[in-house]
Amino acid sequence: MSSSGKPDIPAPLTNLKIQYTKIFINNEWHGSVSGKKFPVLNPATEEIICHVEEGDKEDVDKAVKVARQAFQIGSPWRTMDASARGRLLFKLADLIERDRLLLAAGFPPGVVNIVPGYGPTAGAAISSHMDVDKVAFTGSTEVGKLIKEAAGKSNLKRVTLELGGKSPCIVFADADLNSAVEYAHHGVFYHQGQCCVAASRLFVEEPIYDEFVRRSVERAKKYVLGNPLTGGVNQGPQIDKEQHDKILDLIESGKKEGAKLECGGGPWGNKGYFVQPTVFSNVRDDMRIAKEEIFGPVQQIMKFKSLDDVIKRANNTHYGLAAGIFTKDLDKAITVSSALQAGTVWVNCYLAGSSQSPFGGFKMSGNGREMGEYGLHEYTEVKTVTVKISQKNS
Repeated sequence: MSSSGKPDIPAPLTNLKIQYTKIFINNEWHGSVSGKKFPVLNPATEEIICHVEEGDKEDVDKAVKVARQAFQIGSPWRTMDASARGRLLFKLADLIERDRLLLAAGFPPGVVNIVPGYGPTAGAAISSHMDVDKVAFTGSTEVGKLIKEAAGKSNLKRVTLELGGKSPCIVFADADLNSAVEYAHHGVFYHQGQCCVAASRLFVEEPIYDEFVRRSVERAKKYVLGNPLTGGVNQGPQIDKEQHDKILDLIESGKKEGAKLECGGGPWGNKGYFVQPTVFSNVRDDMRIAKEEIFGPVQQIMKFKSLDDVIKRANNTHYGLAAGIFTKDLDKAITVSSALQAGTVWVNCYLAGSSQSPFGGFKMSGNGREMGEYGLHEYTEVKTVTVKISQKNS
């Protein structure tokens, strides 16, 4: 420990860049059993950055075996108290920020293992493995269902899922308009729209609807697109070509189904998976862009007239991950936040959070919670021990 009370951080590692593409098991770098690799592309340039070892069932089996050994009675990790484990986790966080991976953090062998791979192979092997007790997954609802099914068919392992969303953001006429426009904008365009809690269903009360649309379009048109590694860029590319094409297909469906395209609406540039910041107005609840998770920089603005109407429409979805409310009326905010079927509700803000706040979804947005005390419960088992003792002497 340093004099400041923080864990000592080792000097930067050198000549290990080639290792970062390998599989990490039992504190050692490995090639995949199959010998296969998969390319990693830079989505801004479509150029290959590197090739990563492709793990599959055999690699997962090796990782699970050493992880089990690392948690046996008497092992260094099993006997380490919570404070010592916490110091290792904080040390790992510092090293990840500085160097990326985790060998220098000092975890006992087998405690942390990384097996890159595709869902049908590595992912399926983990979720169906008889020696895996718990799976936590963040991703699509479709894959979440497959994981839960595999867990049920194997050892009934505990599964927590943080899945898709189509989060409503409700702006009442009495809201601070400037603030609401800005929060709603970041709520959907943050990280190119690739955010599970994206404010992708924006309900605006009728008296301020036209002005809200005008300001939202004005804000979206100010965006600067380009390589996110360069300065002055507001929006980078989508993660890959498949997602890029899916977003463009949904944008086209919005045009065909009668939504009004206010700005954007197409690809950007000659290279890379860029999508223009897109704003639709006059969106109906039955349109694909209002029902399906787009996971891209597409804002859909819908009009509402009454509180009861907007609550009903906001809850009319299979998802229930997050929601936003903008109003100066505290009673209204409490009424609506209580009625919304969402795991997280933000009032006069969006994308705010802390490690103490439990996070997770209702309905098909998943089950279980991350962070906070509730997050710890997902990784613990309650045990009852009853001991018969001799009667005390009188």
